[in-house]
Amino acid sequence: MAVEEEGLRVFQSVKIKIGEAKNLPTYPGPNKMRDCYCTVNLDQEEVFRTKIVEKSLCPFYGEDFYCEIPRSFRHLSFYIFDRDVFRRDSIIGKVAIQKEDLQKYHNRDTWFQLQHVDADSEVQGKVHLELRLSEVITDTGVVCHKLAARILECQGLPIVNGQCDPYATVTLAGPYRSEAKKTKVKKKTNNPQFDEVFYFEVTRPCSYSRKSHFDFEEEDVDKLEIRVDLWNASNLKFGDEFLGELRIPLKVLRQSSSYEAWYFLQPRDNGSKSLKPGDLGSLRLNVVYTEDHVFSSDYYSPLRDLLLKSADVEPVSASAAHILGEVCREKQEAAIPLVRLLLHCGRVVPFISAIANAEVRRTQDPNTIFRGNSLTSKCIDETMKLAGMHYLHVTLKPTIEEICQSHKPCEIDPVKLKDGENLENNMENLRQYVDRIFNVITKSGVSCPTVMCDIFFSLREAAAKRFQDDLDVRYTAVSSFIFLRFFAPAILSPNLFQLTPHHTDPQTSRTLTLISKTIQTLGSLSKSKSASFKESYMAAFYEFFNEQKYADAVKNFLDLISSSGRRDPKSVEQPILLKEGFMIKRAQGRKRFGMKNFKKRWFRLTNHEFTYQKSKGDPPLYSIPIENILAVERLEEESFKMKNMFQVIQPERALYIQANNCVEAKAWIDILTKVSQCNKKRLTVYHPSAYLNGHWLCCRASSDTAPGCSPCTGGLPANIQLDIDGDRETERIYSLFNLYMSKLEKMQEACGSRSVYDGPEQEEYSTFVIDDPQETYKTLKQVIARVGALEQEHAQYKRDKFKKTKYGSQEHPIGDKSFQSYIRQQSEVSTHSI
Repeated sequence: MAVEEEGLRVFQSVKIKIGEAKNLPTYPGPNKMRDCYCTVNLDQEEVFRTKIVEKSLCPFYGEDFYCEIPRSFRHLSFYIFDRDVFRRDSIIGKVAIQKEDLQKYHNRDTWFQLQHVDADSEVQGKVHLELRLSEVITDTGVVCHKLAARILECQGLPIVNGQCDPYATVTLAGPYRSEAKKTKVKKKTNNPQFDEVFYFEVTRPCSYSRKSHFDFEEEDVDKLEIRVDLWNASNLKFGDEFLGELRIPLKVLRQSSSYEAWYFLQPRDNGSKSLKPGDLGSLRLNVVYTEDHVFSSDYYSPLRDLLLKSADVEPVSASAAHILGEVCREKQEAAIPLVRLLLHCGRVVPFISAIANAEVRRTQDPNTIFRGNSLTSKCIDETMKLAGMHYLHVTLKPTIEEICQSHKPCEIDPVKLKDGENLENNMENLRQYVDRIFNVITKSGVSCPTVMCDIFFSLREAAAKRFQDDLDVRYTAVSSFIFLRFFAPAILSPNLFQLTPHHTDPQTSRTLTLISKTIQTLGSLSKSKSASFKESYMAAFYEFFNEQKYADAVKNFLDLISSSGRRDPKSVEQPILLKEGFMIKRAQGRKRFGMKNFKKRWFRLTNHEFTYQKSKGDPPLYSIPIENILAVERLEEESFKMKNMFQVIQPERALYIQANNCVEAKAWIDILTKVSQCNKKRLTVYHPSAYLNGHWLCCRASSDTAPGCSPCTGGLPANIQLDIDGDRETERIYSLFNLYMSKLEKMQEACGSRSVYDGPEQEEYSTFVIDDPQETYKTLKQVIARVGALEQEHAQYKRDKFKKTKYGSQEHPIGDKSFQSYIRQQSEVSTHSI
């Protein structure tokens, strides 16, 4: 979900690797160990939680998390919690990285010291305030100055212990005075509308004849400040919780008698400093934060058209897409946006076929075909990840889940056997697991996505044509991807492919490693299977699988997924689990006298139906066929005073659901929209608020069947169930070209050098693949021109935004450090241009 700005969409995403924590403080009990987990928070909203690592002061998590960020935020925070069975889990410490500092740590493993957590430092949200200073002449003819402080509203206050009942205190403070007033408490909202005015006497009444009057007034005002404190009204015996404060010196009224602005709330500066940061231990993180500023589609047409023609360029090494792979530091960097753009535009198969053919022509030994980290292999990896994720889940997930739950011992290395374990029993357990996974893979050919099959067909043809004497190369060219780079890695690290929610425990991880090694060897069709293992115990175990039936099953499977003109995939379609998890739903009123209360339920979405049940594995309590989903939209918070709510609109009624956090809400809305977007009866308008007390809260219409009052948000692109934004991917490719502009220019020099000089070339030019210098030079010239044009558009947009933006506005409140640094950058740019 993009944040809309004038003529531009801003996308934010973050990819995080949570490594390990070290030297956590000991537990004040006899065993001193702790059971810890780590959470990822946008400000204070939890969006991800790792597994619990038990009995450790140096827990290793090894978990990856990626999300699109659907709202603005100030801090990306990480909290380490200690699980407590009898009481609420206690916070050990936190790492809070300000948004403007995220680039400092971009894609680098970094150790962060854990900081102490207290209520004074846990602050988020902003306040809208207006101040007005006026003269009042009293009945006796003397003048006094009165200050009117109007607190209009707050936005984005934190939710404390599941609720937020905020109020504000407004204090006029000076060296010799402190006068406080309080707003009413606003119940169940973290966006309270106060709109209350408080009056304070600023100068005592004094005669006009006194010469020192104005001096006294100036000095008095200079030393006064308005302080606004936000509190959460609590029923707990410990008192109300502090939510943040702001302090404004009355000097701001020197230039004008009135002043109005938005402010970010700040922590109190008397927060607890008793613990040194080093006392709490440290946390290793790798954070990649990306912000894409995307123009409308027509801005990208010249560069996009050049990229989409890549498959037709002769030779393909002279194409824009291939050049991107040549200049990027890592091929993966280029492959991700390239594949997404080409998939979105239906051009991925011809491009991969072209670069695969070129790579096969350069390969001398059939045994090394597609084994390197080339642009071809990275593009195919990325395509399988995107197009094949549902296929992977439906094929492997049930068996992987069973392996994780059953915990059967499968260690076959005699050195690593535990006491009481039997080697023969372990071998039998492992053999059964391998057999089951091998069977589900080799019988899954009919479910393999068409786009993958088309790519495998072109690989098979290219390899068979190049190495006509090697009858097995048509199989190994395909198996090197489907087994070695798709199924085997997913078995080895199921959490990275969303087959398990977290990293598996050490015993299960070892079992999956042994299974993955065996499946990889079975799929490789190598001539001497046992010799391919370094470990003697693996060679001995592999004797179980030396029968011809295994090789035949692999070849039949590879033949099916790489054959041209296959069956229509819908004819063999089976339900694919797309997403599941706990959420809270409001009763739909299907029973005439039933209570419309809120209940926690386990939701499950397949490509056939959307259901909920009491708990995972229970029979469904209610089912919505996908064809009955008419729209999926957000529900305004004011409907039930609850955040992260959305509605699934059906013919008779809407189902109101609350997700756990903003990231989960976005994920559910996206996947539900995606799976129902082809429904013939989809709505074009909807009600953004609920129907309560006999009317719609949004438009006040009294009929519960009244047509919607707001247009539905746009559907997602339909191709292969992928949510891809072509403009966003082109913007990313532009950013990469811009980043590696010096390499593009160096490649131009290399083309010129090769055109006029046929001898040994300079070492710096030898890294580039240039088959046709003249054609490559022509493409490079076009790329540089089109990237330059986009760079000018971005620069112009920044200049225009700089002129229009007001510090203290709702978008950029006072205290917005990212905007302050932006102003500094723009000032430097302006000074430099002058």
